[in-house]
This record gives sequence, C-alpha cells and structure tokens, in this order.
Amino acid sequence: MSEVEVVQLLVSPAHRLAGRPSDGPSPGPGDERVTGVEVRSGLGLVGDRYYARPAHRNAAVTLMAAEHLPEGADLRHTRRNVLLRGVDIDAFVGSTISLDCGTGPVLFAVKRPARPCAWMDVTVGPGAQRALRGRGGVRCTPLSDGVLTVGPATLHVVTGDDGPR
Repeated sequence: MSEVEVVQLLVSPAHRLAGRPSDGPSPGPGDERVTGVEVRSGLGLVGDRYYARPAHRNAAVTLMAAEHLPEGADLRHTRRNVLLRGVDIDAFVGSTISLDCGTGPVLFAVKRPARPCAWMDVTVGPGAQRALRGRGGVRCTPLSDGVLTVGPATLHVVTGDDGPR
C-alpha cells in the first residue's frame, strides 16, 4: 500500500485532440479539471468523452504520474484523466489496483500504456512525445463504482505485479 496524491482530475465532454496537431486543439471549455468525479464499473468517468463508449470500455480511464510531466504541464495538455504524485503508475500494466481517496476504494484493471502521440509536441512542448515514451500513463478499465477526489489517497496493488522494486 502506498500513500499517493491525486493532483488533478480531468473530465472532458468532448474529444479536443483530433485532426492534425499543427491545426491546434479543437475549442472547448477553458478548464475541464474537476475536484471530484464519479467512476462507474466498466463504463468510465461520468461526464467524460469516453464514458460508456463501447470502443473505449477497456481503456476508459487514463492515469499518469505527475513526476513524468515537465514543469507547467498538466492534464489539460496530456488529456489524461487522473494525475497522481508518489507512484510510477506506468510500472503497473497488467495489475489490478485500488485507489481510495477517502470515500472507499475504486478498483482499476491497468490494461496498457497510454502512448504519447504527436499532439504532445504541440500541447506540452517540442520533444514531449519522445520524452514521454514509456512514461505517458496507463489506460484502465474501472472494475467498481466509486468517487475520486483531488487530495491524499491510498493506492494498493490487488493483483499482478507489485511494481518497481
């Protein structure tokens, strides 16, 4: 079990990084970060663009380590959903984890890496796509209902790899 911090949460009702990166992101709300979000088993984050979308159910929620982002970058730039401090979440692919923000544990199957795309060079900065390879976060399937909130949390590996040694 590890004490971690949920630094930011992002729930975006629209897909903003479509088309050519040189054209820039699609318009949307100025700030899609939230302080809390409902998680639904097998569906994702209530209100998010991938919620209940069949093509995304096995990867509806993305988690990323704050330590892997350059100074000044945040979830608005990476389009990941949950930014964690205090854990190398990329090391847990193939595991089931629980994240408890104080309202009860929410289980996630950590399915695969969230590979950075060419958009990272536009939204984060030149060279970000290469710099974030292997550190771009993970795509997860929520296995239980619950609530995530910004602030202190506990992360526990339920099954699978215990992560970095």
